[in-house]
Amino acid sequence: MRRFSGSWIFIIIILLIDLYVFQAVKLTLQTATPKIRFSVYGLYWGVSAMVVLTLAVLPFINLDNWPKNFRTYWMATIIGLFLSKALTVIFLVADDLRRVLQWGGGKLFYQYVQGEPFKAAGISRSVFMSWLGLAVGGGLMAAMMYGFVNKYRYQLKKIKLNFPNLPEAFKGLKLVHISDVHSGSFTDKKAVEQGVNMIMAQEADLILFTGDLVNDHASEMNDYTEIFARLNAPMGVFSTLGNHDYGDYRRWSSEEEKRQNLERLKQLQANMGWRLLMNEHVVLEKQGQQIALLGIENWGAKANFPKYGKLHEAYTGAEKYPFKILMSHDPSHWDAQVRPEYSDIDLTLSGHTHGMQFGVELPGFKWSPVQYVYKQWAGLYEAEKQKLYINRGYGFIGYPGRVGILPEITLIELT
Repeated sequence: MRRFSGSWIFIIIILLIDLYVFQAVKLTLQTATPKIRFSVYGLYWGVSAMVVLTLAVLPFINLDNWPKNFRTYWMATIIGLFLSKALTVIFLVADDLRRVLQWGGGKLFYQYVQGEPFKAAGISRSVFMSWLGLAVGGGLMAAMMYGFVNKYRYQLKKIKLNFPNLPEAFKGLKLVHISDVHSGSFTDKKAVEQGVNMIMAQEADLILFTGDLVNDHASEMNDYTEIFARLNAPMGVFSTLGNHDYGDYRRWSSEEEKRQNLERLKQLQANMGWRLLMNEHVVLEKQGQQIALLGIENWGAKANFPKYGKLHEAYTGAEKYPFKILMSHDPSHWDAQVRPEYSDIDLTLSGHTHGMQFGVELPGFKWSPVQYVYKQWAGLYEAEKQKLYINRGYGFIGYPGRVGILPEITLIELT
């Protein structure tokens, strides 16, 4: 019942936004021919009607029964339309507030401060703001549609990290770091395999995976187990669990079913030849010298994420080794516990954020909305002698695309 009520509240919000944006559409088309106006109006309300119909039937259907490709892209389109129209509304509200100020007696002062530059060019300010709002909102929608083709465009990031206390035998060690596979979102096995080929082409000494192999169900890996089982390295393939691996975001018939799902996921990784680290550490040895690799279960500092990880258990016995690498899925763990309590953990590897799969990355500049939630969200961060590297994610979830923040395979060389 609660889900049904929530659906209709969202439908009402969608319709109100549609009506508001439609006023801008009418304003920008006031000089168009009747045929053009009829076509645009029909397309606008036709798409809106399909969105409302989808939302109306959601409480009564099981989305898992829909064809996967259709379900994925249609739901992403609905979200994209909502966001683009909501962005358009910001410009329309700004223009309406301007007019309220004028009608409220401040017209002379407003004209003195703002002037009327657009009337001289033959266009009213309201029409200009409508065009601007629709252009910005439409630009966002176009970017999200374009992002569909980027979701398998794996980017190889190469980085050298210097540690004065790194044992001599490990200098030049190459490790590949990947994270957030989210196999339940994949629809193209060949594209996924190309990413695995790219990983293997690096001929790394070590491969580390920092969680979220699936979205919810261990069975999501059925079609991809053979592909990821090809990953191997001389010093091994090691993994940890991410927040999605526990099945916390799915309704289960019982706690026992949920527990069995997690056990299947653990066994699946073992079958692939991966060594899953569950709040423990292993010792890596080379030419008689040793370093420690620690791996913990998911530990998130944000309120919505559980703290399954027990770093004290993984750390116990590792303190004697001169160099330590920690695999911890959620990067918020670094500031919350790793840095203040374990200052001798040299390198922490995380994922989780995906860079929100949306943002801008230029030389010397990067931005994503996720940075307003996570202080560290992509790439390398340093504090005193400790380093954190956050992989942008191999896969995707929710939005089946990437805009600006592409899927990542990281090659780290220790020096």
